[in-house]
This record gives sequence, C-alpha cells and structure tokens, in this order.
Amino acid sequence: MPASPNGIAVSLRNLEKRFGDFVAVDQVTLDVKSGEIFGFLGPNGAGKSTTIRMLTGLLSPTSGTGTVAGFDLASEAEKIKSRIGYMSQRFSLYEDLTVEENIDFYSGIYRIPAEKKAERKDWVLEMAGLEQHRQTRTGFLSGGWKQRLALGCAILHEPAILFLDEPTSGVDPLSRRAFWDLIYSLAEQGVTVFVTTHYMEEAEYCDRLGLIYRGTLIALGTPGELKSSFMKESVLEVVCDRAQEAIAPLEKIPGVHGVALFGTALHVVAGEGLDLGPVVEEVLSASGFAVERVEVITPSLEDVFVSLIEARDRQVQPLAEVAG
Repeated sequence: MPASPNGIAVSLRNLEKRFGDFVAVDQVTLDVKSGEIFGFLGPNGAGKSTTIRMLTGLLSPTSGTGTVAGFDLASEAEKIKSRIGYMSQRFSLYEDLTVEENIDFYSGIYRIPAEKKAERKDWVLEMAGLEQHRQTRTGFLSGGWKQRLALGCAILHEPAILFLDEPTSGVDPLSRRAFWDLIYSLAEQGVTVFVTTHYMEEAEYCDRLGLIYRGTLIALGTPGELKSSFMKESVLEVVCDRAQEAIAPLEKIPGVHGVALFGTALHVVAGEGLDLGPVVEEVLSASGFAVERVEVITPSLEDVFVSLIEARDRQVQPLAEVAG
C-alpha cells in the first residue's frame, strides 16, 4: 500500500459544493494523516455524503482545492479512484451472485493480476469470516455479513485510503462492533480510514473527528480534545416522570442552552459557571413533575455535539434576522 505524500492522505482547503443556490458543503478545510481513522460526523443532510463523493472523484467541487493520495480533486479524479477503496451507505454488491462470484467480479473491476487473485480472494474471505459461505448467494446473508463482504471487496486492490460512507447504518450493535474490529485491523496495517457516521458511540472509536453541520465544519479534534475544549457548559442529568413533557418547561429556564432526551433521562446543558440544579428541581416540582434525581455529569460526545450545534444555531439566528 503506497504511502501518501508528506504523510497527509487527504488535504482540503475551502472546499465547497453548490447545487444552484443551495450550499451543501461550505468552505471545508482539513487534513487527514496517513494511517489515521478519521470520523466525519453530523446529522442527516449535514454534507457528509456530498463531501465523500467529492473526495472519491464522484462529484466535482464548485470551488476550493483538495488532494487525495497526492492527486488533485478537480483534475485527477480518475487517478484518485484507482488508489482508494470506497464503500457506500447502500449495499452495492450483486445479491444474485455468490460471495465468491462477487469477489471475482470486483477482482476484475480492479484489474488484480491473475497471479494475485486467489491470494486476495482467500484474504478477503478470511478477513470477513466468510470462508464457510463462499458459495452462499449474497442475498441470503445477514446485514452484518453483507457489510463485511462489501468491505472486503472495497479493499481487494489494497488501497492506501478507504472511504466508508455510513457503513454500519441499519446493522445490529454486535455486527457493528465486529465491523469496527475489521477497521482497526486495517488501520494497524497503515490504511487511512475516512468514515462518516451519525452513531455517536462510533465517534469514540476514531483517532480524530470532524463535525459538519449545515455544510460547515464546526469542530475538529480528538474525542478527548472535543470534550475538554469545546464543552464549556455544564451538563445536568435529570431523572423525572414524563421526561418528554418536561423538556418544554426546562428550555424556558434562563441559562439553559439545550435539553435532550437520553434514554429515560434528560440532559440539560447549562451556561458556563451556572449552577442550575436547584432551579431545575424547583421548576419541575412547581410544574407537577416527580423529580427523582438532578446531578452534574461528565458530558458525552453526544452532549458536546448537541451543544456545538445549539451554539451554532444561536450564532446564525441573529444574522438571519438582520438579513431578513
């Protein structure tokens, strides 16, 4: 697997993609190091897949510059395609072919030399744990096994950079964990992995993260850096009855920046330096809610991301009102 130039696998400067008046990706600048697992996170419609499609040569940028494996996004898209692996969020293999036939087909697509085909096929079957299913029709596999096969076919040609666009969407938690074990194994071999996801627990598995929201990159760093540097507010965990109904009165408390449901509890994001615990209890009790517990907790990455998105909306709203 050839190393990326200067130790940088992906380099973007002010990358932008417009569809008419709609800005899908807005001035994104970032670098991804060779051998890194880089997580690209954001809500649905944030611009993750559009960015991936530009990085894989499937879409041309409207403006800005970028390189993948040292090749220019705008002028060398075909060279990029030959040096990367790509797995889309939708299963892309042929369900009427067997596992082995799919691998053979993609070996031809990637022009793997005849003398290496058998070796690479055996490697994929072993890596994906599909040795006993080589003659199974792909359509009969479970979602988790299909994803493993799709990953194997994406790396048949031993690319240095692997792009995974929401690869575990719709897969059960155990299969998702097994899939990430495969990603770790590839990273240990020096493969750069650029993965989009909206599962917050998967963010913890990445070396570094970028959070994109409404096309804009609003945070960049390791999971630890994001928790310590970007989360200035405190987070209260509130356990009470009728948690969903309790959101409305809590959001009206001065100093509360956001309220979100986490399982059966609520996470209340309070402004920096504010001790709102007693106020929260008082407001809920006065509104007829039975309060079991209110306590300060260490924020999760999901808390961080919710806080960052809420902060971004607070910044954008006054600008929109002025423009209007």
